[in-house]
Amino acid sequence: MPFKSQAQRRKFAEMMVKGEISPETFEEWNRETGSRKLPERAAKQRSTKKRAAKKRATRRTTRRPKTRAKARTTTRTKRRRATKKSVRR
Repeated sequence: MPFKSQAQRRKFAEMMVKGEISPETFEEWNRETGSRKLPERAAKQRSTKKRAAKKRATRRTTRRPKTRAKARTTTRTKRRRATKKSVRR
Protein backbone atom coordinates (compact mmCIF):
# COMPACT_ATOMS: atom_id res chain seq x y z
CA MET A 1 0.00 0.00 0.00
CA PRO A 2 1.54 3.34 -0.99
CA PHE A 3 2.11 6.23 1.40
CA LYS A 4 -0.51 8.99 1.35
CA SER A 5 1.66 11.82 2.68
CA GLN A 6 5.20 12.84 3.61
CA ALA A 7 4.20 12.81 7.28
CA GLN A 8 3.11 9.16 6.98
CA ARG A 9 6.39 8.27 5.28
CA ARG A 10 8.37 9.91 8.13
CA LYS A 11 6.24 8.11 10.76
CA PHE A 12 6.89 4.74 9.13
CA ALA A 13 10.63 5.47 8.91
CA GLU A 14 10.59 6.30 12.63
CA MET A 15 8.68 3.08 13.38
CA MET A 16 11.21 1.11 11.33
CA VAL A 17 14.12 2.61 13.32
CA LYS A 18 12.35 1.72 16.60
CA GLY A 19 11.75 -1.83 15.34
CA GLU A 20 7.94 -1.60 15.37
CA ILE A 21 7.77 -2.57 11.68
CA SER A 22 10.23 -4.51 9.56
CA PRO A 23 12.51 -2.78 7.04
CA GLU A 24 10.95 -4.99 4.33
CA THR A 25 7.50 -3.53 5.05
CA PHE A 26 8.84 0.00 4.85
CA GLU A 27 10.68 -0.72 1.60
CA GLU A 28 7.58 -2.36 0.10
CA TRP A 29 5.45 0.72 0.86
CA ASN A 30 8.22 3.00 -0.37
CA ARG A 31 8.52 1.05 -3.62
CA GLU A 32 4.75 1.17 -4.24
CA THR A 33 4.71 4.93 -3.65
CA GLY A 34 7.53 5.48 -6.12
CA SER A 35 8.90 8.95 -6.75
CA ARG A 36 5.52 10.67 -6.86
CA LYS A 37 5.19 14.01 -5.09
CA LEU A 38 3.20 13.56 -1.87
CA PRO A 39 1.43 16.27 0.13
CA GLU A 40 2.87 17.19 3.52
CA ARG A 41 -0.34 16.08 5.23
CA ALA A 42 -3.15 13.92 3.86
CA ALA A 43 -6.61 15.50 3.77
CA LYS A 44 -9.00 14.22 6.42
CA GLN A 45 -11.89 12.15 5.16
CA ARG A 46 -15.41 13.04 6.25
CA SER A 47 -16.92 10.53 8.60
CA THR A 48 -19.34 7.96 7.28
CA LYS A 49 -22.12 9.30 9.53
CA LYS A 50 -21.86 12.80 8.03
CA ARG A 51 -21.87 11.45 4.49
CA ALA A 52 -24.91 9.26 5.20
CA ALA A 53 -26.76 12.15 6.85
CA LYS A 54 -26.05 14.43 3.89
CA LYS A 55 -27.24 11.76 1.48
CA ARG A 56 -30.50 11.33 3.44
CA ALA A 57 -31.06 15.10 3.51
CA THR A 58 -30.51 15.35 -0.24
CA ARG A 59 -32.85 12.46 -0.85
CA ARG A 60 -35.57 14.14 1.26
CA THR A 61 -35.44 17.38 -0.69
CA THR A 62 -35.52 15.71 -4.09
CA ARG A 63 -38.45 13.38 -3.43
CA ARG A 64 -41.83 14.25 -4.85
CA PRO A 65 -44.56 15.03 -2.29
CA LYS A 66 -46.98 12.25 -1.48
CA THR A 67 -50.33 12.47 -3.23
CA ARG A 68 -52.27 12.37 0.04
CA ALA A 69 -50.44 15.45 1.32
CA LYS A 70 -51.08 17.18 -1.98
CA ALA A 71 -54.82 16.40 -1.81
CA ARG A 72 -54.97 17.73 1.75
CA THR A 73 -53.40 20.99 0.63
CA THR A 74 -55.95 21.32 -2.18
CA THR A 75 -58.83 20.79 0.25
CA ARG A 76 -57.46 23.44 2.60
CA THR A 77 -57.17 25.87 -0.26
CA LYS A 78 -60.76 25.22 -1.32
CA ARG A 79 -62.00 25.82 2.23
CA ARG A 80 -60.09 29.10 2.47
CA ARG A 81 -61.48 30.29 -0.83
CA ALA A 82 -65.02 29.33 0.19
CA THR A 83 -64.63 31.18 3.49
CA LYS A 84 -63.30 34.27 1.75
CA LYS A 85 -66.23 34.28 -0.71
CA SER A 86 -68.81 34.03 2.10
CA VAL A 87 -67.13 36.87 4.01
CA ARG A 88 -67.17 39.13 0.92
CA ARG A 89 -70.93 38.66 0.32
